[in-house]
Amino acid sequence: MAFEIKATIATFGGQLLKLSHSSTSTKTPMAVSVFLPPAALVSSSAPQTLKVPVLVYLSGLTCTPDNCSEKGFLHAAASRRGLAIVYPDTSPRGAGVEGEDESWDFGTGAGFYVDATTQSFKEHYNMESYVQRELLPLLFSDTDEGSATKFGDKLDGERVSITGHSMGGHGALTLYLKNPGFYKSVSAFAPIANPSKCPWGEKAFTGYLGGDREVWKRHDATELVRGEEWRGKDLRALVDVGTGDNFYKGGQLLPENFEKAVQEAGVKGVTVRYQENYDHSYYFISSFAEDHVEHAAKYLF
Repeated sequence: MAFEIKATIATFGGQLLKLSHSSTSTKTPMAVSVFLPPAALVSSSAPQTLKVPVLVYLSGLTCTPDNCSEKGFLHAAASRRGLAIVYPDTSPRGAGVEGEDESWDFGTGAGFYVDATTQSFKEHYNMESYVQRELLPLLFSDTDEGSATKFGDKLDGERVSITGHSMGGHGALTLYLKNPGFYKSVSAFAPIANPSKCPWGEKAFTGYLGGDREVWKRHDATELVRGEEWRGKDLRALVDVGTGDNFYKGGQLLPENFEKAVQEAGVKGVTVRYQENYDHSYYFISSFAEDHVEHAAKYLF
């Protein structure tokens, strides 16, 4: 059985399934939550379900799949629009890697959606492969008769968009830019938009990827958007940043660097909004959650 159901929660006419499965990418059990809108559920009034499009939400530092699913308030808009939402975890947990629990912004809860190459972390910390090449294909191929979830009958793997917050905003932007055509659109709440130039990114990239800054550029949205495959293209991107966000004011997010790179590359279809007085919290995310669901829906239907 691919997924074990830990809890089923009714929300906005749909269901949130809290799941666990064994990962070959991280070599650990991984938690993931999936919100299914009413259109994906069998009921007396709807004996047949439809395959629904999917919005992947990547969480930020320290978070689990529970944080945004409980406090982000995406489900109301997703239910109304008929979108499923997938909430992966932010790192392997209990991998037993030395140093993984020494700080809140590196290691456990802070996988940065990269595949580690340093000796200590490369066996378990492979969050890019986990999300892109393991979890999503596993969900879309989950059709076995013995499966309790059968997500492959409910989720449309041809209609997928991606979003995320902070570290997860970095993950959303970079996975989108690295996989042209896989996702229909991208959005981000307060993303770490230029990680090779900020303290959070420098710490994470050194620990996971080593000291070669040229390698770091392969995992940095501001550098990736300059690539030839995106030059002059429509990025279909929405980014929100709060002007009251202390991490923005402290130089951890650097959305202005991303904006500059977009302009220099002639990339189109990028909207960056600076929201007056909003901070980095779920008050910020929940305030603009509907906008991000609607942004995804625009390209998924």
